[in-house]
Amino acid sequence: MRQLRLIIRYAVCLAVVVSVGCGRKSTSQVVGESPLAQSRSMPPMISATQSPTIVPSVTPSAEAKPGQTASPDLAKLQTTVQPSVIWVTVFDPKGNLLRTESAFFISPDGRFVTTARAIEGGINAVAKTADGGIYNVSGILSASTELDLAVLQVDVKKVPFAGPKKNANVPVGTRVVIVGSALAGNDGSAREMTIVAQQSDRLEMAGATAPSSVGSPVVNETGEVVGVVTAAGEKTTARPSAALESLLSRVAVDTQARWPATAETHPTPRPTPKPRIVYAPAPAFPPGVSQAGVSGTGRFRLSFDASGNVTNVQVVKSTGNPYFDQAAIKTLRQWRSAPSQGWQATVPVTFQTR
Repeated sequence: MRQLRLIIRYAVCLAVVVSVGCGRKSTSQVVGESPLAQSRSMPPMISATQSPTIVPSVTPSAEAKPGQTASPDLAKLQTTVQPSVIWVTVFDPKGNLLRTESAFFISPDGRFVTTARAIEGGINAVAKTADGGIYNVSGILSASTELDLAVLQVDVKKVPFAGPKKNANVPVGTRVVIVGSALAGNDGSAREMTIVAQQSDRLEMAGATAPSSVGSPVVNETGEVVGVVTAAGEKTTARPSAALESLLSRVAVDTQARWPATAETHPTPRPTPKPRIVYAPAPAFPPGVSQAGVSGTGRFRLSFDASGNVTNVQVVKSTGNPYFDQAAIKTLRQWRSAPSQGWQATVPVTFQTR
């Protein structure tokens, strides 16, 4: 009996020794697979002193479709073209705001382009640049309701501009860029589009654009204007530069910019000079109101005497902030116009923190 117990104890001990391995490292094996096969399937180990060889991953670029051009440099075009893009605010004979639309200078002497709809019914307008400048629009040089384009003049000596490309041919598949005003925020950022349809007086582009894009320039990869946006939204259309050239050809060297309503009221030219603003500093942001996101937009009517001094500033629409209103009134009282018989102008003012 004792001998049987010794045999059982020896078997148990042997089982423990086999399972533990007496302190040796154990190895594992997949059932049904030989150790040789496992060693082939396992990845090679790399020692701490061994540097792995890195093979760069190459992703093949998509082939350009026939007729497509290379993608333009959006950042470069935005930096080059956007300073020429402005906002034009148009007013009716009573000084009420009609509409505000994008436009862009096409010459350094203040000539700019927008849509004919933007100036419909207007008798006065001001142009606002991204750097805070506000300039009086002296009038219209040429306009076409059929083309929905208009060329106007701003009283300014030198401005950045984007010139139209002569005899531009923009075939289907061409990549172009729409550059909006910096005053429109993200909606004004350069946006790449592709021409999907072309006619003699119409360009259609794939992709949606913001309503503020109407009146903005459509440029090629070198920043030359090849079109003017006339409709935005889910379907973006533009007039080609050929239509703009046709409109510009109607402007004679001695053409005087004027508003139609002014011509109807005074059919006979008068010797008195036309009202125009000659000094227009932008209102400064009031101290103490610097919270992020604080903004306000208002309209103010200025009355000028015969000498061009501001005699009264009336709040047509408050900015919603009394400090903004006070800052605007204080600065607008410093504005000056050329000598005239006395006149009024309504000016939009926007305060916004970034």
